[in-house]
Amino acid sequence: MLLQTVELQKVYSTNIISVTALTNVNLTVQEGEFVAIMGPSGSGKSTLMNILGCLDRPTAGQYILAGEDISNKNDNELARIRNQYIGFIFQSFNLLPKLTALENVCLPLVYRGVPTKERIMKAEVALEAVGLADRMHHLPTELSGGQQQRAAIARALAGNPPLILGDEPTGNLDSRSGQEVMEIFQSLNQQGITIILVTHDEQIARQTKRILRFIDGMMQSDEAVTPIQATASLSQDPTKLSSDEEELKKAVSE
Repeated sequence: MLLQTVELQKVYSTNIISVTALTNVNLTVQEGEFVAIMGPSGSGKSTLMNILGCLDRPTAGQYILAGEDISNKNDNELARIRNQYIGFIFQSFNLLPKLTALENVCLPLVYRGVPTKERIMKAEVALEAVGLADRMHHLPTELSGGQQQRAAIARALAGNPPLILGDEPTGNLDSRSGQEVMEIFQSLNQQGITIILVTHDEQIARQTKRILRFIDGMMQSDEAVTPIQATASLSQDPTKLSSDEEELKKAVSE
C-alpha cells in the first residue's frame, strides 16, 4: 500500500459560514496503480488532491503515505514529504519563463541539494524519457503546449518520486498533444510509478486503470477500467471530427 485515507474530512470555515469539501473519504491506492479522479466542479476532487499532495491538511480523519500518518504534520515536515515522495504536474505547466527546459527540470534538484553535475545528468535523463532531448536548451516560449507539459513531466520525474499527482495535466492541450502526454503516463506507470490524475475528460480517464467519481465531497464510485475499455478509448482518433463539427465544416465551405 502506498497511500490510504481513513474517514477523511475537510471543512473550510469562516466566522460566518462553514463549507464541507470532503466527507468521510476512505481510499487505498497500491504501489503501481494508475488512478483517475473525476467529478463536477465543487465535488471535492481538487481538495482531495491537495491533501494527497501534502499541500493541505484534513480537518478530521487520517492520511497515511508510505506507512506514515501525516495528517497532523507541520509545514516543514509536509515540505520534506513532498520533496521525498511526490512529483506534481499541473494544467498550467508552471515553467519559469526565463529558464530553459533543462534548467526548469533541474530546479527541484537544486532545492534538494543535489550536486550540479548530478542534477544536470538526472534532468537530461528525464527530458530524454519524455522525448525532449533535442529541446532541452529551449525556453518555454520556444516550446509548444505539448512540449511544455512534457518538460513539466520531466521536472516531476527528475527526483524519482514513487507518486505522481496530475491536476488536469491534459486540460490545456489539444487532443493529439493530450494523447501523447497520456502515452508518457502509461509508459511511466508500466515502470512501476504510481499516478493519480484529476480530469474532466472521460476518454482520458478510460486510459487509466481505475476511476474514482466524486459528488458533493463524497466518493460515489470506485471503478476498475478493463483493458478492453482502455483499448477502445485509445482507438478513437483524436483528430476525427464529431458529426456536429463535420456539419459546421460543411456549412462554412459552402
